[in-house]
Amino acid sequence: MDNGWLSVLLQHYNFPAALAAFAGIVVLTKTLKFLAFKLKPLKNMRDINKTRDKPKWNTPKYPPIVKANQKVGLWTNLVFFTLMLPFFVTLEPQPLWRVLLDIVIILMFYDFFYYLTHRFWFHGKGKMRQVHAVHHQARNPTYLDAHYVHPLETLVGLSLYMGSIAVLSLLLGPYHVVTVMLTFVIFTQLNIINHCFVELDYFPFKTLTWITRKHKVHHENMHKGNYATITLLYDRMFGTLD
Repeated sequence: MDNGWLSVLLQHYNFPAALAAFAGIVVLTKTLKFLAFKLKPLKNMRDINKTRDKPKWNTPKYPPIVKANQKVGLWTNLVFFTLMLPFFVTLEPQPLWRVLLDIVIILMFYDFFYYLTHRFWFHGKGKMRQVHAVHHQARNPTYLDAHYVHPLETLVGLSLYMGSIAVLSLLLGPYHVVTVMLTFVIFTQLNIINHCFVELDYFPFKTLTWITRKHKVHHENMHKGNYATITLLYDRMFGTLD
């Protein structure tokens, strides 16, 4: 790469915007958790999950997988926020409609390809089925099982989200920091929430309960549907909703 190409490349490298996105994600995630667990029903559900997670953590198999998974997640995010995202994010103002539309596009684009990956690769007949089977050891998932994932599967899942940001940004232009913040928080937190034990069959928690029950069905065996993770729209469309 000559100096001219390097100069053009560096002109599009916006590390302050990427750093702002990272800081915003941390603050937003912590704030939402703090507020959520101020609600007694959710606090009670968290306590139940902690109780059910404790004996799992005390088994030999959970700690090494969870720690390896977290390490891969840390390094993948480090690469994303330092070497990739700065080329696709901006602090320049954008209209609210654009931010909201971009959030929907990113999440639905990601979820479509995650659906295909989950259905045909993770639940296919090759090596990746064995990798995914580690996660499927949990028949009645709780909070900890969201992190009990083979590191390779974690890498694939994060790469799909990060690849969605990159591909769509090349087509639609750079994303506002708020867009990246919100899509990242929704993507990560829904992947955790749908593994939690939640039994709150009343407003405003009924939808949350439905989400967790649907994913519990998926965990019953390797032949169940409900492959999407952001919304079950694609499962409805392609006849794999259980």
